[in-house]
Amino acid sequence: MQKDATSVLGTPQSTQNLDSTKHLPWTRQDTTWMLSLFGTAVGAGILFLPINAGMGGFWPLVLMAAIIGPMTYLAHRGLSRFVCSSSIPGSDITQVVEEHFGVGAGKAITVLYFFAIYPIVLIYGVGITNTVDSFIVNQLGMASPPRFILSGVLILGMMAVMVAGEKFMLKVTQLLVYPLVGILAFMSIYLIPEWKMDALQVVPEAGAFLGTVWLTIPVLVFAFNHSPAISQFSVSLKRDHGANASRKADVILRNTSMMLVGFVMLFVFSCVLSLSPAQLAEAKAQNLPILSYLANVHSSGFVSYFGPFIAFIAIVSSFFGHYMGATEGMKGVIVKQLRSSGKSVTDTKIDKFILGFMFVTIWAVAVINPSILGMIEALGGPIIAAILYLMPMYAVYKVPALKAYRGRISNILVIIAGLLAMTAILFGFFR
Repeated sequence: MQKDATSVLGTPQSTQNLDSTKHLPWTRQDTTWMLSLFGTAVGAGILFLPINAGMGGFWPLVLMAAIIGPMTYLAHRGLSRFVCSSSIPGSDITQVVEEHFGVGAGKAITVLYFFAIYPIVLIYGVGITNTVDSFIVNQLGMASPPRFILSGVLILGMMAVMVAGEKFMLKVTQLLVYPLVGILAFMSIYLIPEWKMDALQVVPEAGAFLGTVWLTIPVLVFAFNHSPAISQFSVSLKRDHGANASRKADVILRNTSMMLVGFVMLFVFSCVLSLSPAQLAEAKAQNLPILSYLANVHSSGFVSYFGPFIAFIAIVSSFFGHYMGATEGMKGVIVKQLRSSGKSVTDTKIDKFILGFMFVTIWAVAVINPSILGMIEALGGPIIAAILYLMPMYAVYKVPALKAYRGRISNILVIIAGLLAMTAILFGFFR
């Protein structure tokens, strides 16, 4: 880790830089960003991770817990450094891509960036509707409301927070994440008496063991992904810290990754050990988050009511970060296309169009109710792996501003993780 401590401009860390770092103490704003990034990751991926990961058994899950922390930190650090490498103030990821790779490649990668995040926003429309509908039917004992009305109201409410602005969104996220962390930890501990320890005695053969881990990597990548918020996070740090932005980002991202692994994997282990493989398969078939399923099968009133509550908070907090990234990507695609066609760019009109497009499409998919895990495996994993894991590493070896980060072992680890995620998806399609 010491070897990786370099400045955003690519020069080795000197005594002067070390002194500069001392003048960058941890602030309330850093905590706000850490919680926002945590909230972005803790959404549908986390709530469905115990289902996919748990069906492979306990011991493969142990290996997953060991590798996902470094994978998450190193990949997001690479993407943040890529955004911070821009020489143009205020450049988001879509503008940095064009700056480093040219107009043509910039368009292509911006489109990929949009399609890496947009399906996840659609997933949250489905997830929030199913969570609330299940709560109304199973916990409140009421009739299921019309799906198109329920989904429309919920999506409109989440989007209203985003329309109110970045500062308001960060405040709401912070208010949501504090109870989310507390209840998530309490729920993990609360389920300990329900653990079925016989799962520890089942050890798969080496081939099946590694195959299970390999095929689960795309869901792990998705579940711990907070890349949609990285661009605006990096832009904000560049605005506030200038040349020190990259080192400040490293610290915040490291703490975010440790927080994610600590809270999330404890929760995953607790859920997996308290349910049988047959129950996990049933939850997958019902297209429900793990907490909603637990609420429906658990006799405890606490689990029955707080399970859906946690699922609701997790999806809402994660929706904010992904919506921010999806709208950023879509705006980048539209602006680049208009400029290449010689047409004028009007931000207000573009913003209104994006707002309408997002609402209609998220609402439509929520009404249709496709398989969430199917969407994660088919749409989320491979494109996220390409944008988050592979593209920043390609930039390291092509962009002069990132030259100082070349020749690192961490780069090789990120590339391997990205390739494993993409090949696992392809293998899943053809097996």
